Amino acid sequence: MTSEQKLDNYPRPMSFVTMVFWTGLFGGVFWGTVGYIASYFNFTEVGPRVILEPWALGDWKNGWLGTVISIILIGVFSIIAAFIYYAVLRKFKGFWLGLGYGIVLFLLVFFILNPLFPGIKAFSDLSRDTIITSICLYILYGIFIGYSINYEFELNKVQVNEAST
Repeated sequence: MTSEQKLDNYPRPMSFVTMVFWTGLFGGVFWGTVGYIASYFNFTEVGPRVILEPWALGDWKNGWLGTVISIILIGVFSIIAAFIYYAVLRKFKGFWLGLGYGIVLFLLVFFILNPLFPGIKAFSDLSRDTIITSICLYILYGIFIGYSINYEFELNKVQVNEAST
């Protein structure tokens, strides 16, 4: 059996774009769930269901179905955020850019997009616990997305260099 035939027995690695997609989806669903837990235990006034308030009608959005759909929607928007990070910041090393990306997303949601979400009070009216918890969640999310994409980008670059030599 030649070495080429042996390699055909192993699954092919994911493409980089596919990895960005899954990182974004997992990051959004995971950190959306953590955000739900934080709102459940009253660490924050802003839960994931706030994303449905401007568009969905009925009381279903306040139940478990609304929570699940909200977390899935956060995952979808997270895919977009991951591709934006991929397009703009993937070449930079370290976790500091991911931290900054999380802060930028926090500022985007709580200052610029705030009028779209009636469930989010004005920033000056939010409790200190809500602000601290939310900014920490956004920072952790940004670090997760940034570090995951940067790590895979660097690993991919090393593999390409090794394959070419």
